[in-house]
Amino acid sequence: MEKSASLRGDAPSLVAEIGMMTGERPTVLIQGAGVSGLVTAVTLAERGAVVTLVEAGPRIGSGASWFAGGMLAPWCEAEAAPAEVTRDSRDSLDWWAGHVPSVVSNGSLVVAPPRDLPELARFGRRTSHYETLDPAAIAALEPDLAGRFDRALFFPQEGHVDPRRALTHLEALLEAQGAMVRIGCPAPDPRDTQEYDWTVDCTGMDGRADEPSLRGVRGEMILVRCPEVTLSRPVRMLHPRIPIYIVPREDSLFMAGATMVESEDTRGITVRAMSELLNALYTLHPAFAEAEIVETNAGIRPAYPDNVPRVHREGKRITLNGMYRHGFLLSPARAKEVAHIVFGG
Repeated sequence: MEKSASLRGDAPSLVAEIGMMTGERPTVLIQGAGVSGLVTAVTLAERGAVVTLVEAGPRIGSGASWFAGGMLAPWCEAEAAPAEVTRDSRDSLDWWAGHVPSVVSNGSLVVAPPRDLPELARFGRRTSHYETLDPAAIAALEPDLAGRFDRALFFPQEGHVDPRRALTHLEALLEAQGAMVRIGCPAPDPRDTQEYDWTVDCTGMDGRADEPSLRGVRGEMILVRCPEVTLSRPVRMLHPRIPIYIVPREDSLFMAGATMVESEDTRGITVRAMSELLNALYTLHPAFAEAEIVETNAGIRPAYPDNVPRVHREGKRITLNGMYRHGFLLSPARAKEVAHIVFGG
């Protein structure tokens, strides 16, 4: 479907198209094409809504979603997240596997260098649904890590997805469902939204004018290419100050991330963060010393004070925000909440 550069300029024709819709199908305008906006749009379209998705940035995932790790790890996240996050994210792997082709369901591996083994024990006390591996079991699961760690925790019911491929696939899926996707579209005038039955705000930090309790949490990442190393699943490297994860992607790429800094600084990655991420890669496997650095970047995650994303409604306007570090993990559950509001139930 052709994408418009401006929703406001096309408002009359857009309203005319909406007016031609028949039956009881609700018309919904979704603002923001990050992971929460895209998942919500797909969920509503599948239920029969007439969906228009608008994004002010130059592409889908223009915010923090583009720099995410894409880990679908409810049991690992339970180490630091409230019980509500674990409860609401258990079905996320199934949702993603049913909607995009790039989901890998090989579980998650958690390791720690010898000096940080107490951190591994602490992680195990705060989580569940894992197996404790000895060196032989680690080597059987990840041959390239043979002899490198004395103990690991394996969470077999988890998975991961390449965020950029997943977001792009959801965009194509939406258009195949007949939804309108408008990229590079400024925020519409409130008068233009009155023609819709519902408006859903998924704009993250851009929506803080209406969500003053939001704060920004900075996350930094690097992408490297290392053909000498093969991993079949995300590996979390524990450290007393900051846990770092390494996520394998296609073409010998590995994403390492992500710091969590209470800052809304939009500059690129810092020297300190780069050093920590590169050290984690080298600790995992010395071959990463010769890896090619393909990309470095940083994103600002929107978060409420309790770090739990939520949905709330004011009249015919719904807000879904505060995804923090749980965008891919919790978007399916929060989109379902939006659908309950729109369709009742």
